Amino acid sequence: MIDLKRLSENPNEYKDSLSARGSETTIVDKIVDIDKERRELITNVEKLRNEKKQKSQEFAKAKKASQDTSLIEQDIKKIDNQLAELDSKLEKAQKELDSLILSIPNYLLPDVPKGKESSDNKVIRTWGDKPKLDFNPKDHVDIGEELGIIDFKRAGKVTGARFVFMCGLGAKLERALINFMLDTHTKESGYKELLTPLIVNEQSLIGTSQLPKFKEDLFKLENFPYYLIPTAEVPVTNFYSDEIIEQEKLPIKFAAFSSCFRSEAGSYGKDTRGMIRQHQFNKVELVKITDQQSSIQEHEDLTKDAEKILQLLGLHYRVVQLCSGDIGFAAAKCYDLEVWLPSANDYREISSCSLFLDFQARRSKIRYRDKSTGKPTFAHTINGSGLALGRTVIAILEQYQTKEGEVLIPEVLRPYMGIDKISRA
Repeated sequence: MIDLKRLSENPNEYKDSLSARGSETTIVDKIVDIDKERRELITNVEKLRNEKKQKSQEFAKAKKASQDTSLIEQDIKKIDNQLAELDSKLEKAQKELDSLILSIPNYLLPDVPKGKESSDNKVIRTWGDKPKLDFNPKDHVDIGEELGIIDFKRAGKVTGARFVFMCGLGAKLERALINFMLDTHTKESGYKELLTPLIVNEQSLIGTSQLPKFKEDLFKLENFPYYLIPTAEVPVTNFYSDEIIEQEKLPIKFAAFSSCFRSEAGSYGKDTRGMIRQHQFNKVELVKITDQQSSIQEHEDLTKDAEKILQLLGLHYRVVQLCSGDIGFAAAKCYDLEVWLPSANDYREISSCSLFLDFQARRSKIRYRDKSTGKPTFAHTINGSGLALGRTVIAILEQYQTKEGEVLIPEVLRPYMGIDKISRA
């Protein structure tokens, strides 16, 4: 949620940010106008309440002195009618303002590249070399099905499109990745592991900005006011909602494995083959809660923590900074980690590492007590995948495939797998 005071004082700053996103800027003027109306209504309500208080005191004195109170009672009734009308207008203005505030995206940091679409994103760095394959590489679907470790057909029979069974060594590979990622993040990078609920309430989704903007992408439980989580970001970020944290405890760093559920509204016809885009998938999520002074550096560090997994796995990838037209609704700055897929001869996103500043913290009421002032201050939040498991499996199958149709196991995973390659049964 935006800082209303900052927007009111610097409307052009927000207009420039919205314009860079390719969004309509008139919403800024609407917010300023409605907020002005709301504040005027509050002033008038307070004025009338003071008048009523004075009239009530006059009424008490007159009644005590056995004087006629009919005129005073008429005045009080008139004030009550005026208050009822103003309260109604104030409630309407507040609801409209709240709705507008929830619909406006985050302010972009000045170093976010200007651009309209993904082709305008900026490559920051690459790591490793593209695998040198002296044969035509297969995609993960063909590799997985030939090795008997992935089954889309039976998942389609059991559920429907965009679901998968991981079988045998395929299931073991994903389990190995979960343990490897969590061990690395907790033992080497200082994150605390959480195992989260897979179901959350509406307020939690509002807090992390999935609602109301992305309602169509969520699975809601019938007859219950709950939703399946689209990412562990939702329960983990809300761990400290409505709380005040002592600044000395920051940054707080969480790592959480979970299944994720997304309807993928608006993506029909896109990435329908394989495991790139599914309705249910697994992910290890990284979340940080920081003070306002350190969040930019903590964002850089979280991105490197996610990169570390790819580096240890020996997977070639690049880091891309998203441009203003491609960045997410709640992010003030975002890096995508894009892993190389030989079959596509292209890179695909495997993690988005986003800095939200106080945007989510305002919605979730996450604050810390500033040690210099003693006052509660909105925290900054950061998150990123560390990593998306299905896409990591895809990258391993494709980058480590051999001419003989086998898949070599990255060295760091061999202690978890107990084998050095996956072969045809």
